[in-house]
Amino acid sequence: MVGDIVVPASAEPTAELLRRYRRDLHQIPELDDDLPETIAYVRAVLEALPCDKTIFSPATSTICCFFDRGTEHATAVRSDMDALPVTERTGRDFSSHHPGCMHACGHDGHMAMVLGLAQHVARHLDELPRSLLLVFQPAEETTGGAKRVCESGVFERLGVDRIYGFHLWPELPYGTVASRPGALLAASNETTVTIEGTASHIARAELGHDALEAGARFLLDAYALVEEARREEPCVLKFGRMEAGSVRNQIADRARLEGSLRTFSVEMGERLRAELPALAERDAAALGCTARVHFSEGYPPVTNDAALYACVRDVIPELQTLDVPLMIAEDFAWYQRWLPGVFLLLGTGGDAPLHSDRFDFDEDVLMRGLAVYERLVRLP
Repeated sequence: MVGDIVVPASAEPTAELLRRYRRDLHQIPELDDDLPETIAYVRAVLEALPCDKTIFSPATSTICCFFDRGTEHATAVRSDMDALPVTERTGRDFSSHHPGCMHACGHDGHMAMVLGLAQHVARHLDELPRSLLLVFQPAEETTGGAKRVCESGVFERLGVDRIYGFHLWPELPYGTVASRPGALLAASNETTVTIEGTASHIARAELGHDALEAGARFLLDAYALVEEARREEPCVLKFGRMEAGSVRNQIADRARLEGSLRTFSVEMGERLRAELPALAERDAAALGCTARVHFSEGYPPVTNDAALYACVRDVIPELQTLDVPLMIAEDFAWYQRWLPGVFLLLGTGGDAPLHSDRFDFDEDVLMRGLAVYERLVRLP
């Protein structure tokens, strides 16, 4: 695949070129940090650009391309590279060549747009008011490759003081560019509750301590607690799995609930991560049981910098502002903990949702995203 790459020597990026990038990458989906073919493809395209640039890897399975304009400050643009463990069922002639893997979340399109931006910048480098860093990162779908990029110190070394990113979004009409200042996407903490009790035959239930009942009480009380918190700001807690006991005529000595907590502010996240364990311990103790609650670190909320968002609106007047934030999570949030950033959604329309084995889109929309990037990297 890499050996077949042809980059025009002087032409501007076209819809046909972005379509080719997307379809080439769509055929070689890879997971997490294990991205050898994807990285080779991205590197080959960047190395062929007809201009001075520096290509390097600041963190595991990460590729960066720096266009140095000699300025004190630089802009960054991010693309994620990893795919999902999904078996593709689109039936397209460019479907995944890797069984059980698919670009079902649009990262192939994200890469195509940023490669198109590189192609454009290579021909208009002298028009940029500041240096530019392109970041191709791994593990957005798993361990959060963005955090490792931030911790590498690359932004401090190169004077990066702002960052942009896009996500393809089938729930928006085709070609719509949308976002909002402040909270856009949620913080995510996978939540696991373990309750320990004492088993007994149900005929002698008084001898046991019912972990299943304690889990059921906690489930309802936790939902009520979060519903009350929702009056202050959007948040959600839902459990998708509950397991308890082993047979029908024995009091369960153990119960386990698995779910996810989503919040939009650091303060609400910290509050609920303190209140929920206390609630679990109280409900468990009432039945003679004990409880432990574990929260994964998860991703922080994606929170767009208000001042930078205002600058984006000035050059993207067609930008639509969403009324409310969305409950999904994205590791772009880590970049915004390091420096001001704006994350944008690009509508693809269509019926298949993200992460679906049928997810696909009309690649012409990628030129719409590229046009936005071209304006953003020209902001002084």
